[in-house]
Amino acid sequence: MKQRDAKFQIGQVVRHRVFPFRGVIFDVDPEYANTEEWWNAIPAEIRPSKDQPFYHLLAENDETEYVAYVSEQNLVSDDSGTPVRHSQVNAFFDPKSVGLYTPKAVQRH
Repeated sequence: MKQRDAKFQIGQVVRHRVFPFRGVIFDVDPEYANTEEWWNAIPAEIRPSKDQPFYHLLAENDETEYVAYVSEQNLVSDDSGTPVRHSQVNAFFDPKSVGLYTPKAVQRH
């Protein structure tokens, strides 16, 4: 499988192309890196290819907050300017960020 460069970046706010949720990206896999069980749970008619970037999102919809794992083909940029309300945003990103969230500095040991 040929790996592609990621279209979106860490800290970017995106929304799902089909389902009503949005979130901020906190990690990117260059290709599918989840379990076969998770993969097979996706209905075959909407199952994306594995050879594309997959994004970890601090996601939210009208009812709840959660972590989502989404293929690049199913994401679009969210340019609404509305802050992501997910309770873990401040754990990963600078709370003063506006628009594109700035990742907190990582200390290496």
